[in-house]
Amino acid sequence: MGYRAEYNSWKANPEGWWMRAADAIDWDVAPTKALHDLGDDLYEWFADAKVNTCWNAVDRHVEQGRGDQAAIIYDSPITDTKSRVTYNELLEQVSGLAGALAAKGVGMGDRVIIYMPMVPEALVAMLACARIGAVHSVVFGGFAAHELAVRIDDCTPKAIIAASCGLEPGRVVEYKPLLDGAIAQADHTPDFTVILQRSQHPCEMGAADVDWHDFQKGTSLADCVPVAGNHPAYILYTSGTTGAPKGVVRHTAGHLVALNWTMKNIYQVEPGDVFWAASDVGWVVGHSYICYAPLIHGNTTVVFEGKPVGTPDAGTFWRVISEHKVRSFFTAPTAIRAVKREDPKGLERQKYDLSCLRALYLAGERADPDTIEWARDMLGVPVYDHWWQTETGFTIAGNPAGLEALPVKVGSPTVAMPGFDVQILDDGGHPVAPGELGAIAIKLPLPPGTLPTLWNAGDRFRKSYLTTFPGYYETGDAGMMDEDGYLYIMARTDDVINVAGHRLSTGAMEEVLAGHPDVAECAVVGVSDQLKGQAPVGLLCLTTGVNRPHDEIVGECVKRVRDQIGPVAAFKQAVVVDRLPKTRSGKILRGTVVKIADNEAFKMPATIDDPVILDEIKEALQTLGYAKG
Repeated sequence: MGYRAEYNSWKANPEGWWMRAADAIDWDVAPTKALHDLGDDLYEWFADAKVNTCWNAVDRHVEQGRGDQAAIIYDSPITDTKSRVTYNELLEQVSGLAGALAAKGVGMGDRVIIYMPMVPEALVAMLACARIGAVHSVVFGGFAAHELAVRIDDCTPKAIIAASCGLEPGRVVEYKPLLDGAIAQADHTPDFTVILQRSQHPCEMGAADVDWHDFQKGTSLADCVPVAGNHPAYILYTSGTTGAPKGVVRHTAGHLVALNWTMKNIYQVEPGDVFWAASDVGWVVGHSYICYAPLIHGNTTVVFEGKPVGTPDAGTFWRVISEHKVRSFFTAPTAIRAVKREDPKGLERQKYDLSCLRALYLAGERADPDTIEWARDMLGVPVYDHWWQTETGFTIAGNPAGLEALPVKVGSPTVAMPGFDVQILDDGGHPVAPGELGAIAIKLPLPPGTLPTLWNAGDRFRKSYLTTFPGYYETGDAGMMDEDGYLYIMARTDDVINVAGHRLSTGAMEEVLAGHPDVAECAVVGVSDQLKGQAPVGLLCLTTGVNRPHDEIVGECVKRVRDQIGPVAAFKQAVVVDRLPKTRSGKILRGTVVKIADNEAFKMPATIDDPVILDEIKEALQTLGYAKG
């Protein structure tokens, strides 16, 4: 069945369509119906079922005789380490950690924060929580103590699982001091922490800390605990426009059904094929397509610790694909731009046989035409842009190549997937004509696997997503759709910026900057950056009477953001201004500043790190009367 027939089949009978997709999952108690309408635009999927994620991701493959297949390939150019974990070995490791957690009192519904680098143990921790019905919340290892503390207070974990350090090219990131600082800042204190000691930089253990390996000694292996279909599988925090993180909840049953469907129909892989998503477990791509979807579907997933270039060269991606026989590769446009910048002629690419690769998938930020065309020429395979969000957990619009490879229109992530009735609406909530710009919204109900609510924030969920267009989910993106149903994503409609595929709140950065004693008022905007997609720039209004050197104040502000949010924010530049561009009602005209930064003068082969760009932003603001001379 081709795409159009499949999409029409879903639209004609959504519940029947999803019940058929659910047949691919092992149920303890099968669902009797797909959709449960709770009223007031709230829905749940497969709520009356009983199921376990870990069983579907690990145990059933062993039971089916595929225990010797590799479940995880670990490749770390930073440590020069490569290893494989079979499904048999993964089952033993996950059961052991789950048993140890259960022995310490962690059980159904308890929260566990996971603060880990890109190592196989991160996946083991996630699956161990799922095995016993605990709810995990993975926090990206690049976040600083303050951001971790906010998440500790919001989800009140019974335990935290962490590592002694993370590794990046040329530096060690010590996790333990950040973890200790977060626990000290937080109002809530976890019962205990489990620490994976890495040989590259072991840490000192505290009274509430237990070593990963010692923790499991003398405990029994845990069996899978069936949970209700609407039991939270995890909480994943995403940036909110106010700066406070939003805890996206993912229900277990819908998560299983939707992710399993995507592996064959979007990513074109069969059980046993190697699939690689070059992301981090701290982001939604890492949850969906490093850990869960590949393992649920019976694939081999690649856990990669490193960067696309510099570890050790611009051929790192191509080496991993060739060596591990990757069938489908998923990464962010930023990573491909970095490789292109380092090796524009593809000389490193020529060293490797990539005949194993079927397609490259890009997501996380806008995929510009130059990047897509360069990658297509280098790899000799289709390059599919696709669009989705932390909130949805899987593809809203993409190219369903496993069903039917549709023609690629560069600049479009292609068409809506079954489950998503995507509409382009005007300000009044009415559909616009093809080719007209409007707000992108999705008619309710959202499909299985998407967020049913926010953690402990039902009112905020409604306000954030359901109130602007009654009967629709508001994506926060603006765009248009052509006559063929191809979607084009044009811009964000809020102040969340996208830095190298990481959605970050400018509001959170503004809160940090406003805490500097010399800063009276501030704003952060995202300006175009050729490598990262967007980069944050701060506008600082100083307190009256401050006469210190501006460079000194800017340096302190940059350090504050780094310390309180982390290097992931990529906040490196700020401009001191007399006043902020505002409307009469007091709203900051961020768009005005972005337009200044994004005019033709800035379309040069440089990143925002280039001081010329910063000087031109300052000069433009000064001309308009906003910046100091």
